Amino acid sequence: MGYKVAVVGATGAVGREMLTTLAERDFPATEVVALASEKSAGTEVSYGEDKTLKVQNLATYDFTGTDIALFSAGGTISEKFAPKAASAGCVVIDNSSHFRMDPDVPLVVPEVNAGALSRYGKRNIIANPNCSTAQLVVALKPLHDAAKIKRVVVSTYQSVSGAGKEGMDELFTQTRAIYVNDPVENEKFTKQIAFNVIPHIDKFMDDGATKEEWKMTGETKKILDPAIELVAMCVRVPVFIGHAEAVFVETEKSLSVEEARAAMQDFPGLVVVDHRADEGYVTPHECAGEDAVYVSRVRKDPTVKNGLIFWCVSDNLRKGAALNAVQIAETLVKEHLEKAA
Repeated sequence: MGYKVAVVGATGAVGREMLTTLAERDFPATEVVALASEKSAGTEVSYGEDKTLKVQNLATYDFTGTDIALFSAGGTISEKFAPKAASAGCVVIDNSSHFRMDPDVPLVVPEVNAGALSRYGKRNIIANPNCSTAQLVVALKPLHDAAKIKRVVVSTYQSVSGAGKEGMDELFTQTRAIYVNDPVENEKFTKQIAFNVIPHIDKFMDDGATKEEWKMTGETKKILDPAIELVAMCVRVPVFIGHAEAVFVETEKSLSVEEARAAMQDFPGLVVVDHRADEGYVTPHECAGEDAVYVSRVRKDPTVKNGLIFWCVSDNLRKGAALNAVQIAETLVKEHLEKAA
């Protein structure tokens, strides 16, 4: 059977990627509706190679009869409209942080914890994790299954697309300004992002961590295992697309580098490219436009017992957001909605 699908925030970077991904993966949709704010209503967005959709006003849209809604318009919009959609019988897959830590809302990366989807009916809402968390838990899951992870230390190198179209525009504008000797203005970011790195993503918490770092800790525990201890340092870097992470893992059982590589290579959605030579690793540039999470530079951490280090990259607009949301919808259709039909 086919499903009526709505994409909320269809004019944004992730919303457009959601539409592209739905079409690329031939999602069983009989109708796809593009929704955005009133000011965007009437504009057109692409769907697939040769189709366009006219954007409708989210504020006046009736979700009755819509089966699935993919939300990517920010937490304020999700807080207001996701419960309305859910109460109309539509299953919401939300990309904002608003519902992620709600105990009645499953937080899902399908390769890692698809079983959590069985609880979607409590609120009719499913949460998509933070982009940096999504790729991390895909890389951690096979190691956790093989040797039980105790502790993770992760440093992220996050592209400006994680801050949306405005972030990408600011990097472009600042870079051009520097080359032509124009003034550099900061609007989206707190400091200059062109030719710089900023150790600050989202607001600061009372303990000195940023909310982005807090998200990685809380979300990893909810998705993977509450016993895992995790600390993060999240950094914005002058890259347009693709998040990278340096990951330090301590496990309960000993795991050789060869065993770790094999476990990760066999895991769905994870690709190991690890050659100890020039160009023998993957960078954000190579992963842009790709669905997989890539792992490179796997080696032992000699400073702790049972320690491993690896490098992890992924397209944050795809696996970190749009692709993961569509994969949730695919799993929902296959394992739950069809059974209910």
